[in-house]
Amino acid sequence: MNTQKKVIIAVIAVIIVVGGYFAFRSNTKKVVIDKQINIDAPQQNQGPLNQGNVSPISGLPCENWNRRAVSVMQPSDVQARPAAGFSEADMVIEMPAFTASVTRLMGVYTCTLPKEIGAIRSSRHDYIALASGLDSVFIHWGGSHFALDLLKDKIIDNYDCMTGSYCERWPVSGKMRLEDTGHITKENVLSMIADKKYRTENKFAGYPHQAELPLDQRPNGGHLRVAFKKPYDTAFDYDKATNTYLRTWGDEKDMDRNNSQRIAPKNVAVLIAASDQITTEQDYIGKGLTDPWKNVEEIKKTGVESISGRYNNVQIGDPWYDASDSGDAFYYFNGQEVKGTWKKNRSKLDSKLFFFDQAGKEIQFVPGQIWVDILEPGQGLAWTPAE
Repeated sequence: MNTQKKVIIAVIAVIIVVGGYFAFRSNTKKVVIDKQINIDAPQQNQGPLNQGNVSPISGLPCENWNRRAVSVMQPSDVQARPAAGFSEADMVIEMPAFTASVTRLMGVYTCTLPKEIGAIRSSRHDYIALASGLDSVFIHWGGSHFALDLLKDKIIDNYDCMTGSYCERWPVSGKMRLEDTGHITKENVLSMIADKKYRTENKFAGYPHQAELPLDQRPNGGHLRVAFKKPYDTAFDYDKATNTYLRTWGDEKDMDRNNSQRIAPKNVAVLIAASDQITTEQDYIGKGLTDPWKNVEEIKKTGVESISGRYNNVQIGDPWYDASDSGDAFYYFNGQEVKGTWKKNRSKLDSKLFFFDQAGKEIQFVPGQIWVDILEPGQGLAWTPAE
């Protein structure tokens, strides 16, 4: 064999090896957003999307199917784990509370109000828009300067645990800090809503659902990794028998403080949305947006108490600071991955967060909990289907 042939064979071998490597890596996505996605979302006043006495969010039958949802701010801090209530939530929304760093969650409860929900942490403005889109009562313990400025205008039925006696504290123990102890009981949620005379009937149109795949048509497994920064990263292992996704938080199984049940949603939605810190250097007014610093005193703008850069803004379709209100999405149910998009009309505070497939049709989830993770562009998302 001459030298030229040896070189050709060597080059072919390298191509095969490199190609095989990238094929192996193809299940890992570094998510990016190249442009604004134009989606004509249906109007918010669309009729109910489910038949019968079922939760408009989870699609599960329950006694309280028509009760207005309650959305509660909950932390991801390691010291506050395990959380109380997530196993009984109709939906959980998780996203960065600081760009590329710590996350925060919002549990949404309709069918069942857990005996305790906690820990409870401060509000961020992004969650107010999402809670409003679900027609829910919003519960939080304080909030960012920007969130509290908005809540002063009574833009949503809400309760701040810092202003009354409906919320309680667990005793500080182990790794738990004082800020990890705040919670609210089922009885106090109902009492608070009654005392404030908030509407109790649900008006949310809901999300459409489909029947689960029969057991013999489901895959034998699958692993989903959502690469928030450690220790806020999470993973889901698909379980064929229950048609659920068993959640791992950091390196530990995610269990509910109330009942020691594993967190295992039937559906996982991963949405891609940009996040950046709110700073005085950014030109919100020039972009046709609301000025977040309008009601902030000077000492907190540029003085020694400056909050510039302390809080982030996720481009998830709020009507104040977001220039974008749609993006790519990946959906997981029945052990399969479905690619699509998401949309929340940023011109309306109470607009629904829509989930679409690639054809522009609303995703039909299987009945059960919907877990929503909101990733930033560039963060890793990996789905490894069963062999």
